[in-house]
Amino acid sequence: MNIEDIYNKEFIDFEYSFALTSICSRYLRSMDEQMGRDILLAIIDNWEKVEQGTKKIWIDLLDSAGFYPYLKVYDSNDIKDLGQEIRTYYHESSNIGNITLHREQKILLDYLENNKNLVVSAPTSFGKSLLIEEIVASRKYKNIVIIQPTLALIHETFKKLVKYNNTYNIIVTTSQEVENNENNIFILTAERVIEFNNLPKIDFVIIDEFYKLSSKRDDERSDILNMAANLLINKHRAQFYLLGPNITNISPGFAEKYNAIFYKTNYSLVNNDIIDLYTKYKKELNSPGKIKFKENLLFELLFNLKEEQTIIYCSSPNRVMSLSIKFLDYLMQKGKVENEEELELIEWINENLTPQWTYNKLLKYKIGVHNGAIIKHINESVVDYFNNQKLNYLFCTSTLIEGVNTTAKNVVIFDNIKGGKEIDYFDFSNIKGRSGRFMKHILGKVYLFNEIPSNNDVIIDIPFFDQVEASDEVIISLEKDNIKKEQTERYNNLVDTLGDYFEVVKNNNISVNGQLKIIKEIEENLADHQNMICWEGIPTYKQLSYILELGWDNLLKPGETTLPMTKGKLVFITNNFGVKDGFIDSIRSEYIYQSKQTANKNKNKNQILDLAILNTMQVHRHWLKYKVPKWLNVIDKLQTEVCHKNGIKPGNYKIYASLLENEYVSSNLAHLIDLGVPSSAIKKIERFIPKDLPINHVLKFIRDEKVLNESSLLNYEKKKIQNLISFT
Repeated sequence: MNIEDIYNKEFIDFEYSFALTSICSRYLRSMDEQMGRDILLAIIDNWEKVEQGTKKIWIDLLDSAGFYPYLKVYDSNDIKDLGQEIRTYYHESSNIGNITLHREQKILLDYLENNKNLVVSAPTSFGKSLLIEEIVASRKYKNIVIIQPTLALIHETFKKLVKYNNTYNIIVTTSQEVENNENNIFILTAERVIEFNNLPKIDFVIIDEFYKLSSKRDDERSDILNMAANLLINKHRAQFYLLGPNITNISPGFAEKYNAIFYKTNYSLVNNDIIDLYTKYKKELNSPGKIKFKENLLFELLFNLKEEQTIIYCSSPNRVMSLSIKFLDYLMQKGKVENEEELELIEWINENLTPQWTYNKLLKYKIGVHNGAIIKHINESVVDYFNNQKLNYLFCTSTLIEGVNTTAKNVVIFDNIKGGKEIDYFDFSNIKGRSGRFMKHILGKVYLFNEIPSNNDVIIDIPFFDQVEASDEVIISLEKDNIKKEQTERYNNLVDTLGDYFEVVKNNNISVNGQLKIIKEIEENLADHQNMICWEGIPTYKQLSYILELGWDNLLKPGETTLPMTKGKLVFITNNFGVKDGFIDSIRSEYIYQSKQTANKNKNKNQILDLAILNTMQVHRHWLKYKVPKWLNVIDKLQTEVCHKNGIKPGNYKIYASLLENEYVSSNLAHLIDLGVPSSAIKKIERFIPKDLPINHVLKFIRDEKVLNESSLLNYEKKKIQNLISFT
């Protein structure tokens, strides 16, 4: 059966339609039910072409397949089938208004309502996240934790669930206070779960993208996710819902131990059509001149798709930027550039970065760029513009692929590299799954410029449970009673080695060996370098250099990529960041540095500026807001223990670490950055907001006191805050 035939028909006449209903019906009752669903999806995507006399049969088949959300939309018959109406009503959500579940969502919800633990592997378009809202909307649980892998997904989840703030206190940062008599939803990264002081008894935990637990997926945050999962599942004994895509199985024995159901399905209300350009142009894509041929093939494809929204997957931030600029040049050479789009983000870039950044020019011509280096609120705005049809193209890396929802009809997999390695079938499936959108693009198209990877089984190991591949950091985070017999000797050796420092090392959740080396260094040098160790507030350059060198030498993971960062450069940039216009100064310094590099001798000034801005943003996000504050807090706890043992007053790095992480804004306003507000906007209004105002009251205060009338706010900044207020 060729699904394409359905799309190629100008009119689906009675004879063809009737014959197709018979074929579809047979498939739906067979082992190849997926083909039956594919036919159904193609038919409803071409509904206006279907002969009226056969539509009632197709409606019956929608019922048979469990496609109840589509059934409510496409069944226009005045006289309804009673059995069908009963089944549709049964699949309507009793917790969320105007929501109808499909067959397999209802099966999973029934499991959850019967207090079953669930581990779900389902396609991207399955609607797994709708079940998260069902759990919250049921109001059955007092304290819920939702672990998301990125701040972007925290923000997206917050926007979906903030409507329940009359029932739940919604917490997105460790600085928010929790009242034990309140109902709470914690939407946090794994790091923040571990760092959260006085976490109340958790009743339910949701781990999105749970495959990141695996020690074999090459994710540097696997350890911390295992520690958070262990805390919530073993210590709090919370019911759980783990969700992810394209997983074959999980660690043997996990489901049995936790009375869990591993539910694997390929059920979806969206279909993908794969267009294999690699096979079609294999000779040209593997011959001299292949780079230029491949790029021109891409640009011609994108030009032909200009009326549709398209995501282009690339291997790295630099690749994303360079390819998008080449595409703009291609459009200009053809004289086919659309009218300029005046987006408010451009004004923000002009004021806070530089009008010379090529990113501005891309935005004007409806080309977006999204990657992990770019400032968070810019990435979020670009996705919003794309979803609202203000951008036609979105060049991205894997940061967009991992969970952020878009309205893309098409996905182009241009590169087959992720994190320096070839993507496997699991990654390929995740990227592919970003094409199409329920109720908007029933058929998503996937264009391939590389070979499809081999389809190997993906077995997700769970280190905190099976412990075979568990790191020392995960092992010491476990309760002794949960240590398996094979790991008992290892656990006891770690306890003996760490001695009095066991608790502090365990709670730091970072390299055990690295922490031991730092402890030894501090013990040996405390007498001679007390002023380098026991400082408070803002450090001097030498004090900062001493501490960051300890972090760099001991807390990086083996093989961790640091380029283009160096130890000395990190100290210099960190020290400069707190001064006025620190970000702009960092761009200037990076521009001067890159101008002198031999590798850049053939680049023009704009290309070097683009590189300098991207590098500075990457440093800002990865190092200054994440890595450096983490190291400062870890070493602060270690030096505190050593100093107390030696009767010396310790230093205190917490304030400085918090300033870096929160971009020097007031601590009670820092959560607004995580929710997509630029720090520039917060700095303009923070003088109007009391420093002792509780975090949960900030947005209400801004609204009631008309703080947004502050005249220096750009429209872009004002709208970012207004959008948050509108959600609440």
